[in-house]
Amino acid sequence: MISPKKHVLSLATLYPNPVTPRFGTFVARSLEALARRGDWRVSVVNPIGIPPLPFGKYKPLAALPETSEEGGLVVHRPRFTLIPKLGAARNPAAIARAVLPLARALHAEHPIDVVDAQFFFPDGPAAAIIARELGAALSIKARGSDITFWGEKSAPRRQMIEAASEATGLLAVSEDLARRMGAMGMDESKITLHLTGLDRDRFRPLAHPQLRAQLSRELGFELPSGVPLLACVGALIERKGQAIAIEALGELPGAQLVLVGTGADEARLRALAAKLGLIERVHFAGSLDHDVLPLILSAADAMVLPTANEGIANAWIEALACGTRLVTCDVGGAREVVTGPLAGQLVARDPQSVAAGVRAVLAEPANRLEVAALTEKFSWEANAAALAAHFERLTAQEN
Repeated sequence: MISPKKHVLSLATLYPNPVTPRFGTFVARSLEALARRGDWRVSVVNPIGIPPLPFGKYKPLAALPETSEEGGLVVHRPRFTLIPKLGAARNPAAIARAVLPLARALHAEHPIDVVDAQFFFPDGPAAAIIARELGAALSIKARGSDITFWGEKSAPRRQMIEAASEATGLLAVSEDLARRMGAMGMDESKITLHLTGLDRDRFRPLAHPQLRAQLSRELGFELPSGVPLLACVGALIERKGQAIAIEALGELPGAQLVLVGTGADEARLRALAAKLGLIERVHFAGSLDHDVLPLILSAADAMVLPTANEGIANAWIEALACGTRLVTCDVGGAREVVTGPLAGQLVARDPQSVAAGVRAVLAEPANRLEVAALTEKFSWEANAAALAAHFERLTAQEN
């Protein structure tokens, strides 16, 4: 007789939806790959925070269906009351209250073995409440700013440490992040390194002589051949450092910069490019489909990301998989990715250092297939296998 699948309820406040389709796609790919294995039943809960009076960007979010099928998974989107910019400390409890009725119903239908938080805050403390209520194992994953940003705030830090003490096991996307968790007072013996995944069929070197011309037609701006092309992939927020990349462009005559992403900093970045006289060389591509992103990365001579902090940026791995070297800052898990000149340059977070890093990469071109080979250990299948093994260990500990 075949034993029934074990059941994981995965809580993720960052998850793609029809309104923000590129929001947390890496979470969706990981959980979809886990479900495809067939040994775990995966229930995705993506709580949506809505203010008492929905306005602006919250209006279309409020209209999302509470349950839908996406990528082979059923995704549940219960609402919780959000107080923008002010209510962070209360969000975990509000999320737990909104999710518990659904969690109890899913548990009654098919007992939940593991409650999984895809981010440490606010997901982790909320998941701890739910796991306690259901009597299930608890797993919490750290990805970067959930530790480096929220870990500096007193109330969230306290909630995170309490949740970690209750967790059966913890995940971290980099060794650096695991060390930071230990420094916060979390039990390092509970922490398992969990590498990000990669769509290896999509992200690979794509070289043909008309690639930039094709992109120019598709994107609506000119990407001339014969000049350095830099890509910067990430949300347009101060932490990612696009302003530094734009200022560095001023020291790189003729180079073109493509910013891939959207965010609150876009107007400020456009104004900066105009002020510096670089508006013709800085291109805002917006949020792109993952079929187009590999083309940009393959066409680029370097992927520049002067970030203030990361766990392991998916954009780092995707760029390398396309054979494109990195110019990024020595923060978070960067040293675990940029292990030598073949992967790129680690630089200080200022325009002059970024420009120098780009010049170093351009001065010594690398074989793109050799660069791509640096990412051989990354795949969504490997990510899912490691996640399944982690959950199996947790259920064994609980039993």
